[in-house]
Amino acid sequence: MPCSTDPLTPSVSIIWQDADLLVVNKPSGLLTVPGRGPDKQDCLINRLLVDYPNSRIVHRLDQPTSGLVLVPQNHHAHKTLGKQFEQRQISKRYLAVVGGLLEQDQGDIELPLICDWPNRPRQMVDFANGKHALTRYRVIARDNEKRRTRVALTPVTGRSHQLRVHMQALGHPILGDNFYATQTLRDASERLLLHAEWISFAHPVTGDTVSLECPSEF
Repeated sequence: MPCSTDPLTPSVSIIWQDADLLVVNKPSGLLTVPGRGPDKQDCLINRLLVDYPNSRIVHRLDQPTSGLVLVPQNHHAHKTLGKQFEQRQISKRYLAVVGGLLEQDQGDIELPLICDWPNRPRQMVDFANGKHALTRYRVIARDNEKRRTRVALTPVTGRSHQLRVHMQALGHPILGDNFYATQTLRDASERLLLHAEWISFAHPVTGDTVSLECPSEF
């Protein structure tokens, strides 16, 4: 893999690959696709295109979120995986560390979301105009001394910033979240403590179930 052009951003690592698909671990701080301006051209897809020129983007992670990203290597794989995402046939699980101690060991967060347009790209809960959004959570461990909770998050829907807004709405923002956490919780971590650790999908050519896990660094 090519080295990072930003010395503060780790290189992309390949977790799994074949002729049709790459599955990579995107580091925190790296865009998935280019942004506007010359300073936002270093991103996951541009790095991969150097050695894998047929790479395509079928889904994204927020810049501060790390973890597993599927990168199709041909039109058929891109189209097939795109349909799986649209039909919610791809399962994902994230790991997060949030502020405070969650009272329940598990539960559902079902709150409609919409873009907070004057403050975009921030999102917000809006019961009148928001789109349906559902997140399932399960407590992994509670740190009573630091008043933190390690939690597994399963997004049933795939709205922008869904996990981050839902945890904030629950009263437990994710540590290091510059958009949705209090200043104290922002300062508690140098990065957003959110990682896409597990994904399961049907291989776009063989149809076989592929399940992959990538442990977090926190």
